[in-house]
Amino acid sequence: MGAHVGILATGSYLPKEEVGNEELAAGAGVTPEWIVAKTGILSRRFASAGETTADLAVRAAQRALEGLDPAELGHVIVSTSTADSPQPPVSAVVQHAIGATGAACFDLNAVCSGFVYGLALARDLVAAHGRPVLVVAADVYSRILDFSDRRTAVLFGDGSGAAVVGPAPAGFLGFQLASDGSGQGLIRVEGGFFRMEGRRVKEFVLERVPPALAALAARHGRRLADVDVFIPHQANGVLVGELAERAGLGGARMPRTVDRFGNVGSASVAVTLDEANRTGMLRQGDLVLLAGFGGGMAIGAGLLRWAAPEEER
Repeated sequence: MGAHVGILATGSYLPKEEVGNEELAAGAGVTPEWIVAKTGILSRRFASAGETTADLAVRAAQRALEGLDPAELGHVIVSTSTADSPQPPVSAVVQHAIGATGAACFDLNAVCSGFVYGLALARDLVAAHGRPVLVVAADVYSRILDFSDRRTAVLFGDGSGAAVVGPAPAGFLGFQLASDGSGQGLIRVEGGFFRMEGRRVKEFVLERVPPALAALAARHGRRLADVDVFIPHQANGVLVGELAERAGLGGARMPRTVDRFGNVGSASVAVTLDEANRTGMLRQGDLVLLAGFGGGMAIGAGLLRWAAPEEER
């Protein structure tokens, strides 16, 4: 058993249907060029008519568990704000589909911070019980978008990502979780449609997230300048760049998926982490900073030392 708790494996799944800016621009009263200039997004993926949030979650979970035994899992945590129904929890559907018969299951909703919140819970569960935990994040926003609302219609896509957390030779240093309920109305679902006060959300992110990241690093004897890889929530390509500069993380490697997949909600950090893992951007010993932020308003940040799987070393 490793002396630390870290990420053992990652996985992700994006639906096959690719939706370009040309398909959304006219309905939202903008041009494809406007979308790129304001968001940095070129395309996104939408779930097919028969695909559910649970379907996406299962696919990401299966990919993360390749070569691992689901029966060894102690818990399955699913982060989503677009569950298919009030009950059963998506996690129960995932547990059954992957054969994790010995795992306790629950869902959580911290919107776009949810994956990092799930990792924080998983770290503590592994530390307490020793068994690996599967954390899955999945969202299907395409079904709650008002395609005439340019503030939201062009931003979002559907997707899922997952990570297996367990004993490892290196891993999490700590987490910084914060919520500010006074901003609850900035991101909401109203009358069945997703609504967002974009300018005020941007102000919240640029004012509140950098200090939270700095506090996390300082608490563990690091500076943000020490971070090798920064993986923020892929909310908006322009905003992500501004956030990195404002936080003093311009020198860190920063994988991006927002240009191809849009904002996939809770799955955003998980999808980007998986891509960074599978493309070799993450190296043995890297100091990695994960940052989620969004509805609630909530912030979730995690700092970890990356330990590559044994077969990659």
